[in-house]
Order: sequence, then structure tokens, then C-alpha cells
Amino acid sequence: MTQAFPTTPTLASPDRRMGPRDIQTLLLASLGGALEFYDFVVFVFFALPLSHLFFPPDTPQWLAQLQTYAIFAAGYLARPLGGIVMAHFGDRQGRKRMFTLSVFLMALPTLAIGLLPVYASVGLLAPLLLLCMRVVQGVAIGGEVPGAWVFVAEHAPRGRVGFACACLTSGLTVGILIGSLTAAWINHHLAPADVLRWGWRLPFLLGGVFGFIAVWLRRWLSETPVFAELHARKALSEGLPLRTVLAGHGVSVAISMAVTWMLTAAILVLILGLPNLVQKSFGIPADEAFLGNSVAAFCLGLGCVAFGWLVDRIGAAWALIAGSVALVIATYVMFGDLAAGGAHFLPLYALTGFLVGTVAVVPTIMVAAFPAPIRFSGISFAYNVAYAVFGASTATFIGYLAGTSGRMAAAHYVTITAAVGVAVAVWLLVKGRGRAELTTE
Repeated sequence: MTQAFPTTPTLASPDRRMGPRDIQTLLLASLGGALEFYDFVVFVFFALPLSHLFFPPDTPQWLAQLQTYAIFAAGYLARPLGGIVMAHFGDRQGRKRMFTLSVFLMALPTLAIGLLPVYASVGLLAPLLLLCMRVVQGVAIGGEVPGAWVFVAEHAPRGRVGFACACLTSGLTVGILIGSLTAAWINHHLAPADVLRWGWRLPFLLGGVFGFIAVWLRRWLSETPVFAELHARKALSEGLPLRTVLAGHGVSVAISMAVTWMLTAAILVLILGLPNLVQKSFGIPADEAFLGNSVAAFCLGLGCVAFGWLVDRIGAAWALIAGSVALVIATYVMFGDLAAGGAHFLPLYALTGFLVGTVAVVPTIMVAAFPAPIRFSGISFAYNVAYAVFGASTATFIGYLAGTSGRMAAAHYVTITAAVGVAVAVWLLVKGRGRAELTTE
């Protein structure tokens, strides 16, 4: 019989405030996550110079950019493979080992991209090497995000899991902001010719160096108390943890995929995709669009922490309902203002970015959805597969909606996914799992 959620509410840690050791763990995990996510997304901020340098000079510009974005997308397609493999060993051999390995696997190819020869030097080998490095980055991020959520959740005291997961999620979003600001600084201070000659290498070299610093910092982290307890009791998963997930926890997988869909829509549409959308569909100047994006990304980090605090006080289900409804309202108000000329675009985008912080509720729901022996594998499979599927289909779905609703299509898409999130929250309340408690069983 398919089990929806673990039924034994044995918590990972006793009730207590977060002490210095908890805060150190959270800071080191969040810093590493921010640097690793920066390494993963900085590629897209330099897609234009990469398209010039890594493909034949006679390639049409549109085709070169398309090929560069295809290489970027390859990182997303590699996420499920990396996540599943790393989660298997995380459930069998320890969370800390995979948590450290993931940041190392991200730092190495990021540094290598900054040192790669371009097409003019080695011909077709250049884009092939770039593709290989991007695939390794995808493998790393596939293990990092689920592993980070499991790691901080299993370290957190009871009643602080929502805040811990949200702070980690906030750290990941800070990585997006760092990438955006780095790209803006380089493009502002260097001439276009210098960016093409050598400037494009700087963000990758810096990302690689900082990544290795993060590897060194993570050596100070300790194994999670939950995994240590499982190891001591000889209660680790036997065989393939993923097989156990698929055989007995189908409802948990479905719920985790559903809330991941909401997460991908909010991040991809309202944070990563909106600057280009408002320029193309509403005539917002590029400078204003990207300024708004930076402000929204900053507010997103704050929103994540706020919603994590809310989870620990009213429960994950009610926090998800409140955040989803508020996000839908703010999104329609912002798009309505854009349709009227965008006079209040910046403050409304800041508010919307803050409410996108609702996505910080998602990891709390997922870590509670699976029992500890298979938690890493369950989250990794559901999150990475859903992210690959929904991330790849977002543009197509919005394009379909645009045929009937025009410039409001993106707002309608976010509303659909928010409704899915509310449905999950209601299901949790009906099943008495509204607080989404972490278990060790």
C-alpha cells in the first residue's frame, strides 16, 4: 500500500532554541549553497559572449545564442541523474560526504569554464568541452539542493525546521543575485571588446575559487544527528533507496512534484524570466527591468526567511495557502500595472519578489514527506525530475496560454501552479499533516 507521509512523529532534535553550533551549520550550508547556485546560473548572464566565442564566426547570431542556451539547458537535464546517484550514497553513507562532494563537483567545472580555449583556438572541441563542463555542473546542482535541505533540516531543533530550510533556500536565491550583480559590474566597467577578450572569464574563475573555499569550509560541518542515529541503530536503507521510494511512497513523490511545480513557476517566470518578458511585452526599458529584477531577487531572499519563520508558527500548510493567495494577488496587480504603462513597476516587483518567498515552504513539506532512511533519495528524485519536466515545459505552456489571454499568460500560469500548491496544503490539513513534522523513522 502506498504510504503518503511518515506516520511516526519522532522529531530529529528536542525543543530548544538555535544555538551557536546550529547557526554555524546554517551559515556554512547557506554560504556554500549561494556560491554553488551562483556557479550554476552565472552561465546564462554571459550567454551572449559565449555564443560569440564558442561557435564558428560565420554562425548566425540567433543560432549561436540558441546553441549556447541549449548547452545551458543541458545542465538542467543532467540534474535528475546527478541527484539520484548522489542521493543514493547520501542515504547509505552519509549526508555530509555528498554535501561536500556536490560543491566540489560544481567548483571544478566552473573554474574549468573560465580556462577553456575558445573556437578560434581549438575549433569544435571548444563547444564540446563547454557542454561537458555544463553537464558536470548539472550533476552537482542535482545533488546540492535536495542534499542541502535534508542536511539543514536534520540538524535543526524541533520547531525550527521551517526556518532552517528557508534560510538555506534564501541562500540559494542570493546566488542568483550575486550572479546578476557580477554580470552588471563587469559589463559596466569593461568595454564590450574587453568582455569578449577576457572579461567573460572572470565570473567563472571567481566562482571556481570561491567554490573551493566553500569545500574547505564544509569540512567543519558534522554529520546530521538523524543519520548518525540511523547508523547507530543499523536502520539505514538496504538495497536501492530509490526502489523503496517508488514502491511505497508514491503519494509523497506526487505531492513533492506538485509543490516543486509551483516553485519552478514562481522562480522561472517571476524572477529569472520576467526582465525579458516586461521588455518584450510591455516596453519596459532594459535598465529598469534589470534593476527591478535585482530588487526583487533581494526581496525574495527576505521573503524566504519570513515564510520560514511563519512555517514554524502556523504550520507549512497554512503558510503555503497564505503565501500562494497573496502571490496570485500581487502578480495580477503587477501585470495590471504593466498593462497600464508600468508606473509602479519597481515597488510592485519588489512586493512580488518578497511573496515569491512562499517557495521556502516547499522544502519543509518535502523533508517531512519521506522517512529518514530514504529522505534524500525521495526528495532528490521528486524535485529533480519535476524541475526538469516543468522547467522545460514552462515556456511552451505560457505560449499556449498566450494564444487566449495575451500578455497576462504568465500571470495565469503562476495562478494555476499556486492553485496546485493550495490543493496540496488542503490535503495536508485534511490528513492532519499541516505542520509537516520531521521524523527519524
